[in-house]
Order: sequence, then structure tokens, then C-alpha cells
Amino acid sequence: MIESPLGWAGFGQWTYILGAFASMLLAVFLWDRHRRGRSASRAEMTALAVSAVWSLLAAGVGPGGLVTQGGEVLRNLAWLAVLYTLFARDNRHNTVAPVRPVLVVLAFVELLQLVLLLLNVRFMGIAQAAAMIFPIAVMFRLLVSTGALVLVHNLYAGAMNAQRPAVRMTCLALGLMWGYDLNFYTIAYLGGTVPVEMSALRGLAEVLAVMLLAVGALRGEAVGKFSPSRAVAFQSLSLLVIGAYLIVMVGAAQSVVWLGGNVSQLAQLGFAFATTVVIIAMVPSGRLRGWINVMVAKHFFQHRYDYRAEWQRFTRTMGRAGPNALPLHARVVQALGDITDSSRGLLLVPADNGELTLAARWQWPTLEVPAEAMSATSASFFERRGFIVDLDEVRTGTDHQGEAAVIPAWMKSEDGVWALVPLLHYDRLVGLVVLGRPPLARNLDWEDFDLLRVVGQQLASYIAEHNGQVALLEASRFDEFNRRIAFVMHDIKNLASQLALLSRNAERHADNPEFRKDMLVTLRNAAEKLNALIARLSRYGAGNVERLAEVDAAGVVHAVAERYKSALEGPQVYVTDAPACPVLANRETLEQVLLHLVQNAIDASPAGMAVFLQTRTDGLHGVIEVVDTGAGMSADFVRNRLFKPFVSTKAGGFGIGAFEARELVRAMRGRLDVESREGLGSRFTVRLPLALAAGLADGATDTTEQKVA
Repeated sequence: MIESPLGWAGFGQWTYILGAFASMLLAVFLWDRHRRGRSASRAEMTALAVSAVWSLLAAGVGPGGLVTQGGEVLRNLAWLAVLYTLFARDNRHNTVAPVRPVLVVLAFVELLQLVLLLLNVRFMGIAQAAAMIFPIAVMFRLLVSTGALVLVHNLYAGAMNAQRPAVRMTCLALGLMWGYDLNFYTIAYLGGTVPVEMSALRGLAEVLAVMLLAVGALRGEAVGKFSPSRAVAFQSLSLLVIGAYLIVMVGAAQSVVWLGGNVSQLAQLGFAFATTVVIIAMVPSGRLRGWINVMVAKHFFQHRYDYRAEWQRFTRTMGRAGPNALPLHARVVQALGDITDSSRGLLLVPADNGELTLAARWQWPTLEVPAEAMSATSASFFERRGFIVDLDEVRTGTDHQGEAAVIPAWMKSEDGVWALVPLLHYDRLVGLVVLGRPPLARNLDWEDFDLLRVVGQQLASYIAEHNGQVALLEASRFDEFNRRIAFVMHDIKNLASQLALLSRNAERHADNPEFRKDMLVTLRNAAEKLNALIARLSRYGAGNVERLAEVDAAGVVHAVAERYKSALEGPQVYVTDAPACPVLANRETLEQVLLHLVQNAIDASPAGMAVFLQTRTDGLHGVIEVVDTGAGMSADFVRNRLFKPFVSTKAGGFGIGAFEARELVRAMRGRLDVESREGLGSRFTVRLPLALAAGLADGATDTTEQKVA
């Protein structure tokens, strides 16, 4: 075993000579392959030749010689060039763009070694100067070794799985070389001098690296493509930050040693305290993590998004099921919010008249949204253009396609509203997603618009499919309801026929005239009622409203209230204010509508409360109001469930009363509005055209037709 420094120096000479021989032999082998037209890297041949020269200088002059150190600079630069060519092996300029700045910085730091060599020559013989230059030179070596190892890791981990064998041996060789240098210079810095034993073994490390390169060359490595994932980039960035932090810590520690005395202790405590505060303050910060995500995606990747990861997350979000899963409309907002890092949003969907109303909220309960969130005109703009709006641009005065004029004022005034994404299904607007501002606000670019447009189309298909399923379910339930009603009508019709036959037979065979008279009256009344019921069931729905005529709404209101006058239990019905209000309607249909609304109000009100009816005129319309002070309804129930058939809050209820009332009012050219607050009550407002106003409108229409004729 060699124990003396001289013995280690002699051993080191032989390892350096062996390393030079191996490097030159592999360089000649690769040159011969290149000469015969086979694939071989010129950068790798150059690096091997430079490594051979450096090894010869280390063996002849010594590892610590100034010429040898200059040769080491050239060797590191040559292998950094090899890394550059490996990143660009697929002949695409954009592939090497993310790592080019790192390579330039590492090359610049390595070139600073030449400046330190000149300083060594200038101040040769001055011990204080040598004591200052040595740790600086070692720190530069540590920085280059750390950065190079990060790039090697990124090169291998970022390569596609099928292409990793193409760079495996080269990465192992470079990792061995720079990994050995990292340990070598770490020990040199901590010990304040070059470790003779490890210096002697550097030649052996070079031999092993050349052997790995030779194995890769003999296997005929294929051309690989560099395609790093986001996770790899963040891991590499973390390694680089850790390396820089270690170097800063080492430099700070050395500076503290130079200070000495009490100042040294104070500096140590202050530096440790400041570092701890910075780490505690910044590491948990979501804003910092968002900033790092944006910066890395912007400067290290050709594209901002990892489309494979985004599509997998989108599929998981939309495919989530179970009792704890969000409703479909909320998941639609979440899917878009996850892509843009937005933490909240809304979904607006078209209503009956084309305007957009609120359908779902996602983590945004505090935003006040009007009942008509967006007018039909504005909705048609998004349906025609399919334009994704950046609200920050609109607020600064930018107007690309006229979107500034159609966006509602409440969206512009709310600073948290960030972007609007239309959901188009076969050129039909099925929804509009309102995205909230992300923690780290940024401007949307072409890549955001392209991805949001594609995802919006996919989400539109989900919503359209859901709407189709709901429509099919309603249609099937209507069919079932109609079948049941058909059976009821059949039975009632048979009963009516039997009663009518009975009444005719009683006229012939009854012995007691008085009895016969009473029986006839009773049977005729029963038959009339049954026939009236059959007629009403036949007219069920809005399609068979009889001819409209002038009807006094006040008289209908009093008639409805009179029906509930004899009720001894439950809420009472009162007419508070009912001036004459002649409207254009069908009396039976209007009475049926009010009976539905009053009965619903009674069911929603506890005993002891009252239901109020009143009439008034409003412009060209007559207004009938049904007001209760009962349980009330939530805004979500009014928007999404109140007028849905077969949705009822009452046990055993069909859930078609409010639906039928609205359809009947529409059939009479009117409108049914609802205002409700939970715990306060509800107000149903029936608006019908005044008879006089309707006559004027018909007269104007007739005059226009005569002029045209």
C-alpha cells in the first residue's frame, strides 16, 4: 500500500497516463468511424482529445501546475460543448433554447478560472493572495460541477423513455466525471488544500468515464430527442437552487472566518437568523410557487402546458362521480379553473329568452350576480364569434372584436373577474364560464386561447349531453304521466257513461216521483262534473288554451279567494287591493293558474299565516300578485328547479303545478315572475296584456297590413 505523498504522486502519474491513453484511443476510434461515414460526434472527439492533453499535462507537469489548470478549463469547456450537442441532437433549435442560458453561465464561470490563474502569476509568492485566490477558484469549480450535474440529470430524465438508451452511457460518464470533481473540490475547500490521494485518483475516474463512453459508442447509440416534463424541470431547478445555496453558505462561512472575533459570532447568528426567516416566509407561499411555475414554464419550455398532464387532470375532474362529487356544472368551471390556476369561477347558461343566467358557482359564493347575468344580445356575440375575453385588456381600453360593448357592467366593475370562455356546441352557445383572477395574474396568450378553446368545446359537449339526458328523462316521465292520465280518463269516461245511462233508466223505472226527481238532479250534476273534469284533462298543458277575451282580473281574484273562505284550518286567503283590471285572457285558464299559485302558497305557509292577492296595472299590462310569508325558496331552486316538471318539494307531489302555471300564462301572451327569499316568503307575479292595449295593438297591426296590401 502506498502511504507517502511521493507514492501517491507516482501512482497519480500512471493513472493520468492511462487516462490520456484511453481518451486518445477512443478519440481515434470515433474519428475513424466518422471517416468511414458512420455516426460519430465531433464534439465528443474534441473533448476526448482535450482530456487526453490535460491528462498528459497532469502526469508531466503535475495536477497543480498552472498549465495543467488551464488545460482543465479547456477540458470542462469541451465537455460542456458535448452537453450542448446532446441537447440539440434532434436538430431542433427550440430544444436547446431552455438550457442555453445555463450553459453560457457555466462556461463564463469556468473562464473566470483563467483570470484567477493570471492573478496567481501576478501575485506569485504572496501567501495572503494565494490564500484568497484558492477558495474562490474552488468555489467556481463547485458551481460548474453542480450546474453540469443538473444538466446531465435533466438530459437523461427529460429524454423520452424509448430514447433514453441513446444517452445513458454518455450521461453516466459525464455524471461520473463531474460527480468526482464535486467531491474532490468539496474536500479541497473544507481542508483548505488539494487532497493528494483524490488528485491521484482523478486519472482513474477519467479511465472509467472513457470506458463508459466506449461502451455507448460500441452499442451504436441512436439519436434521442429531449422532451423534459414539468416535474423534471422543477426537480432540476431545485437542485440548482440547492447547489447555489450551498455555495452561498460556504462563501458566507469563509467570510465570517475572515472577520474573526466577536464580529464573527454576530455574523454567524445574523446570517442563520435571516436565512431561517426567508425560508419560513417564502417556502409556504402559494404566490411564490405560482411565480416559480410561471417563470419555469416561460423560460424552460417551448410550450407552457404539459398537455398530457392537463388532459389527464381534465378527464379525472369531469369523470368524478359519487355522493361527494361536485355537480356537473360546477365541475365544468373547475376543469377550466385548474388549467389557468384560477381558484374560483361561475357558469352562465342560456335561459328561455336567450339571456344568460347563473347556473353554478365554484368556490365563489360572495360574488353578486344579477338575475339576468348577460343579455341575449351579448350572448349572441359570443355565440357568433366564440371569442375568449381577457377582462384586464377590456378594462385598459383594448377592444379586439367589439367585446367591450357587450360585456355587462357588473363584470367590468368586479376586479376579480378575469376571463370569459364561451362553450360552443355545433356553433350553439351552451354556456359561458367566468374565471376568477388567479393568485399570480398574467396576460393570456395564444397558447392559453388555443387550449381554452379546445377544452371549452369538449366541455360544451358534456353540457349538451347532460341537457339531452335531462330532456329524455322529462319526455319519458311525461309519457308515463300521459299514460296514467289516459287510463284515468278512460275510467272516468266509462263512469260518466254509466251514470248517464242510469239517469235515463231512472226516468223510466223509478216509482216514487220525488225520489226520481232528486235522483235525476244528483246524477245529472255528477255527470256534468265528470264531463267537466274530462274536458279539463283533455286541455292539460299550454297548447289548448281557448279563445282569449276581456276578463276582469279583480273578479277572478275574488272568486279564487272565495273558494278558500270556508277553510277552518291552515293559512287564510285575503284580497288586499283589487281595483278593476280588464286583461286579455281566458277566465277558466286564469282561474286555474291562480288556484295553482294560491295552493302552493298555502302549502308553503304555516298555520296562522296569510296569503294575499292583489291586482294593479303597470303600463300596458295588468298585474296579479300572489304573496305569502312562508318558508320561501333559495335563488338556486328558483333558477334551476322551480319550473322543472316533476321536481317537487312536497312528498307525493307531481311537481307540475308551477310548470303548468307558467306555460298557461305564456299561452295567454303573458309572463310569470317570481321573487323569493328563504325564511321571508315568495311573490308570484302574473303579467297579462290589458284588454284595451291588446285591442290597440291588434288595430295597429290591421292598419299596417292594409297599407302593405
